[in-house]
Amino acid sequence: MSSWECSKCGYEEYEKDQFQATGGNFAKIFDVQNKKFITISCKKCGYTELYKANTSAGMNIFDFLMN
Repeated sequence: MSSWECSKCGYEEYEKDQFQATGGNFAKIFDVQNKKFITISCKKCGYTELYKANTSAGMNIFDFLMN
């Protein structure tokens, strides 16, 4: 991101992170985390925005095999 502004407090510094979650019945049964999200959090107030990220089939299979 070249520029970002918190929609809650207007601060311009942020932290970027990611997390994965389970979605769908098949994924829940086998505990496959097939949903990936990017988070952008304001460094001042902590307000966080979530953005859906693409996951590859290969990573989903790898996650399945590791569980």
